Amino acid sequence: MLRFLLTLLVTTTLLPAAEPDGKLRIVVFGAHPDDAEYKAGGSAIKWAKLGHHVKLCSVTNGDIGHWRNAGGELAQRRNAEAKACAAKWGVTSQVLDIHDGELLPSLENRKLITKVIREWNADLVISHRPWDYHPDHRYVGVLVQDAAFMVTVPFFCPDVPFMKKNPVFMYSSDGFQKPYPFTPSIAVAISEEEMAQKIDGLHELTSQAYEGGASGSAEHVEKNVPPADNEPARRAWLQRRWHLRQSGEANRYRAEVIKWYGDTRSQAVKFAETFELCEYGRRPSESELKDLFPFFD
Repeated sequence: MLRFLLTLLVTTTLLPAAEPDGKLRIVVFGAHPDDAEYKAGGSAIKWAKLGHHVKLCSVTNGDIGHWRNAGGELAQRRNAEAKACAAKWGVTSQVLDIHDGELLPSLENRKLITKVIREWNADLVISHRPWDYHPDHRYVGVLVQDAAFMVTVPFFCPDVPFMKKNPVFMYSSDGFQKPYPFTPSIAVAISEEEMAQKIDGLHELTSQAYEGGASGSAEHVEKNVPPADNEPARRAWLQRRWHLRQSGEANRYRAEVIKWYGDTRSQAVKFAETFELCEYGRRPSESELKDLFPFFD
């Protein structure tokens, strides 16, 4: 299908940097309007419950991320889905106006990512690693790494105040082995209640969670996914998939769960999200990491 010529313009307007209020400020970058939600939704819920400020930022608008349609109509649909998910979690959603599948590690995009981080006044920045199956995922990792120093440079993007303290930069988990496998620096336990909240938010991402996005098909939906008019069955189907995914992450990185929660508490951890420290940006101590992830007391 030909792409619509007009795509949705979302949130590239410059804003003043957010004022500190004693709460953490976290921005999670994903390539498409579902990636940040998938990778860090449980942790976002935990931060939000404690009153901290979380932004889930999609670097592209997702306008080719479906098997049935594309262009401005799909971009608007996916932006609305991401906002509905974020509203359920009490976090902020931002979708940048870059075509899906066309993200490049350009100077223009480096400036854009730098401005998003500065405007949010982030303490912690999370992104994909810069090696992944999808070029948009890889280039999000590259762009965020490239911004990791530039956010502190006064005369780079001088129209947005530079950061006097570099944030901590981290990667979300993935299963890729080359050039080196994901190695978690921290594991965050996601409770049964928080998993239910995460799934409730992901339920809003209909084009991806149920319809399969660009890799789906009418046959896939008809054969595998309960119909939209049977919402309880749909939610149960989604729950099975995500319980398997997050329990798999908890079990795969069980040593890290034990490290952060101790032998006794870790036995009760069924679900987890994990993150790896980037070598760029600020290098926190273990106690500083606990300040950024205040979930262990």
